Amino acid sequence: MGYTPITPTDNGDDIGGIAVHIGARVSALAGPNDVLVSSTLRDLVIGSGLEFEDRGAHELKGVPGEWRLFAVASP
Repeated sequence: MGYTPITPTDNGDDIGGIAVHIGARVSALAGPNDVLVSSTLRDLVIGSGLEFEDRGAHELKGVPGEWRLFAVASP
């Protein structure tokens, strides 16, 4: 499963936009029982008590730049 805190675009009967694209790419990199998040989402929840494992920088197909991803760790 992959998460990123970018608002998707509402296209009436469907959603789309870069948020959906990034979420799909991050999700595709997750293994079984993994929850991967972008560094942006990790930064937004600092102080929540969640722990993260750095999974490195990744190029996401069709998305500019490198994205640092983190796995949500079990406490």
